[in-house]
Amino acid sequence: MLSPLAQISCSLFAQAKGTEPPGMFGLASPLIPFILIGVLFYFMIFRTERRRRAEVASMLDQLKKNDRVVTIGGIFGTVVNVSGSDEVTIRVDENSNTRLRVQRSAIARVITDDGGTTKDKDKDKD
Repeated sequence: MLSPLAQISCSLFAQAKGTEPPGMFGLASPLIPFILIGVLFYFMIFRTERRRRAEVASMLDQLKKNDRVVTIGGIFGTVVNVSGSDEVTIRVDENSNTRLRVQRSAIARVITDDGGTTKDKDKDKD
């Protein structure tokens, strides 16, 4: 039979051994998948969107006279004047010389000579 002091020390040793502090990633291990998903989400969504916005801004900055364009409302026209930093005048009818003043951001895409589009503003939405 063990002495009372030996019994207490054995029970304390057994309790101390079972309650070890968690390792380095003990409490954080359930968070690791969420962190990885967040990083993946950032690279797939936000960086792609930033690149698309840069392409659209470049397309709008390069607008010049006689570019054929389509507005976000679906109106086809030819750029007549690019005035200021935000205003574009487009001619929508050759016969009556009908013109519209729109903001640069209203231009959805520029149409090339072969009928295709370049730097499509809504390319990633499909």
